[in-house]
Amino acid sequence: RRETELFFDSIVRENRSALDLLRADYTFVNERLADHYGIPNIKGDHFRRVTLGPDSKRRGLLGQGSILTVTSYPDRTSPVVRGKWILENLLGTPPPPPLPNVPPLRATDTSGIVLPMRQRMERHRSNPVCASCHAMMDPLGLSLENFDGIGLWRATDGDKAVDATGQLYDGTKIDGPVALREWLET
Repeated sequence: RRETELFFDSIVRENRSALDLLRADYTFVNERLADHYGIPNIKGDHFRRVTLGPDSKRRGLLGQGSILTVTSYPDRTSPVVRGKWILENLLGTPPPPPLPNVPPLRATDTSGIVLPMRQRMERHRSNPVCASCHAMMDPLGLSLENFDGIGLWRATDGDKAVDATGQLYDGTKIDGPVALREWLET
């Protein structure tokens, strides 16, 4: 949370572009958060501004642990919650509320095998009543799927490679947080 507070404060105090909320090449970390993000040579409890590399996935709000954590459940990511957060907070277009009696997302297939998040979502979207809203939210949230529930970068979900690709409601194809950020900037 402190990272995001300092980040937002810097944008306001420095009179930076609102687009820096998405693309800023810096953030604020202490030793614990730097270790979490894999940023070397940071010692101590105090937060300081650090410059992110040109290929960093951590640029802007979408790479911050606080945002990634509050848009997840305690035991897993949630492409729906992440997509809904982007629609509401960055695009100003909240999706309609879910219909009553929507069945919960099943973690396993009929044989009991745990499914990666993308496959769970595909099964849920197969219900035509759910499909239209999910077509707006899911690709946005799935583009952040390389970040786990607390914002650690990962290449796999269980024993399967993370698939962060998708097609947005305007037809744009994206393949992870960098492509999502670029689309949001346009």
